[in-house]
Amino acid sequence: MATVLNKIPENNLIGFSEALQDHGLWPLTRAKLSELQINLGKLCNQACNHCHVDAGPKRTEIMTWDTMEKILDWSKKAGIQKVDLTGGAPEMNPDFKKLVDAFIDNGVQVTSRCNLSILLESGYEDMVSWYAERKIRLVCSLPCYTKDNVDSQRGKGVFDKSITALKQLNAAGYGKHEALQLDLVYNPGGASLPPDQGELEHDYRLRLTEDSDISFSNLLTITNLPISRFKHYLEKSGQVDTYQKLLSDNFNAGTIPGLMCRHLISVDWLGYVYDCDFNQMINLPMSANTAVQLWDMTDYSLNGKDIGVGDHCFGCTAGAGSSCGGALA
Repeated sequence: MATVLNKIPENNLIGFSEALQDHGLWPLTRAKLSELQINLGKLCNQACNHCHVDAGPKRTEIMTWDTMEKILDWSKKAGIQKVDLTGGAPEMNPDFKKLVDAFIDNGVQVTSRCNLSILLESGYEDMVSWYAERKIRLVCSLPCYTKDNVDSQRGKGVFDKSITALKQLNAAGYGKHEALQLDLVYNPGGASLPPDQGELEHDYRLRLTEDSDISFSNLLTITNLPISRFKHYLEKSGQVDTYQKLLSDNFNAGTIPGLMCRHLISVDWLGYVYDCDFNQMINLPMSANTAVQLWDMTDYSLNGKDIGVGDHCFGCTAGAGSSCGGALA
């Protein structure tokens, strides 16, 4: 039976499982597993107000090398071809480079989710060239092309640091050569859905080229989910029910085939597995409803397995949809 975490607000909004049932899509099930998304810890040089991980400079949760070795071994047995490394700032894990090189040696394609400003921190000055030498795909946060919007979300001075880091990445070939993929991530500054991804990408290219002569590969739009730090913002501003209604009113069944929970496993810093990164942050385990570490799983496919859901899942299925790879429809 599928795990369901429905918390219907007092205004009786329809729950996510009910929306799936209404469209003949219940239960939500997995396709064949193709990717691992691994959270290397919650330590970060920033503390963004929309961060669903609640990451920051004072967090102490860090994945150990022993856990990494177990993940590497399982990934090899499972035939995993792609991994997506995230945090916090994944680069701040002391074994980050060793893990990446081990995956590369195993023939695995690596994506790193970089906040850009980490590249300017003391001790990380070599990261741009290190990334480029290994042709690591970078997915970098830049929630707007204007300074005020970025700094309001991510902290004073972050926009200027991000632009400096992007120029360094461009100088190394990122965003200019096909082998050095540099994707930027947009998320709304408040309780709204992202605009059309294609149109916004055009605006980003125009402004970043004109203002800073910066190139990038793709823009990915991601919806803020009503969990963790962003949920606290909604509660303080009295927008929880309004935002939840916005998400549920814009439910789009066409986004279901591309949902990230259908083809990846999210692994936390202790090695426990979840259907997605968002479920991980609210401690909603995979459909067995029991916390399990990756290396204790013997089913390497998961094809057809039920996915644990909650009303926060409307965030990935509203409008054009949202995933770690951007819009879905």
